[in-house]
Amino acid sequence: MTAAPIETDVAIIGAGPIGLFAVFELGLLDLKCHLVDILDRPGGQCTELYPEKPIYDIPGLPIVTGQELVNKLLEQISPFNPQFHFGEMVTGLEKLADGRWKLKTDVGTQIVAHVVVIAAGAGSFQPKRPPVPGIEHFENAGDGMGVHYAVRKMETFRGKNILIAGGGDSALDWVINLAPLAKSLTLVHHRDGFRAAQHSVNQMRELEKEGKIKFHVASVKSIHGEPGKLSSVTLSGADKKEWDLNCDAFLPFFGLTIKLGPIAEFGINLHENMIPVDTARFQSETPGIFAIGDINTYPGKLKLILSGFHEAALMAQAAFHIARPNEKLRFQYTTSSSSLQKKLGVS
Repeated sequence: MTAAPIETDVAIIGAGPIGLFAVFELGLLDLKCHLVDILDRPGGQCTELYPEKPIYDIPGLPIVTGQELVNKLLEQISPFNPQFHFGEMVTGLEKLADGRWKLKTDVGTQIVAHVVVIAAGAGSFQPKRPPVPGIEHFENAGDGMGVHYAVRKMETFRGKNILIAGGGDSALDWVINLAPLAKSLTLVHHRDGFRAAQHSVNQMRELEKEGKIKFHVASVKSIHGEPGKLSSVTLSGADKKEWDLNCDAFLPFFGLTIKLGPIAEFGINLHENMIPVDTARFQSETPGIFAIGDINTYPGKLKLILSGFHEAALMAQAAFHIARPNEKLRFQYTTSSSSLQKKLGVS
């Protein structure tokens, strides 16, 4: 028996920082939200890829980690009681006769809403797996052991023998951040040159000079141990000579594979896998469907979290007129409106 569709004002695809802040802006206008995300928790890339990496360009927060930012956003939107559907992917989007939209997910959830907001970042993303035979048997083991494509909690790697592979910002950032915690740390890259920011490269070179890390121009050829318990890897140097390196944890940072997924099948106009929007409302060419954050494109677009926050604010104003066509929108400031402060529980 199929469950009855859930009815709400706004359905948001994506529960990253931009989707979360959209809940706040919509909540101020008394619009209720349901959010669907393929991940098993809120935060999107912030919690999936760099939960403990510092972010420096959020207004009013000189330094905040990805996880801290998500925690603050969740606290900010708690008065509006958003409903989350984690571990689900939107697989269908249908326009109903009454003008509303019906979303369907891969687990059978159906959500009917006046407005759909796509805040899916760059789409579904997954780390690129190194071409090492049998690596999948060592992935995401507990206690900082095995193969990990993201660092969720630095402390789990304390006292471990760590191998990091890659030459971009993520690889160098984690070399710098994990070196003080590791028993030993080795970085390998296929060449003696990096795509990372120069100051990060300089810091890595200094750690190598001080003997706190080791760096080899090499690649990982094979991996050894029992499933879930890594013991060593075989490295191959530039001269093709091979040797074994004992390690507890292997962190490969080879970038991400981005897939837009079923969004590409919704009949929404796309440009290079992004959704063109207007800059007054951040609505797509399909009325009632909005796109905010990295998923959208427009002249002058900057892929910054703070830009997404601005987009969410203007989107909410436009969404109100669709969800509440017979009501007048009164613009108010949270600093001076007693009704808004009451909603936020601060009056």
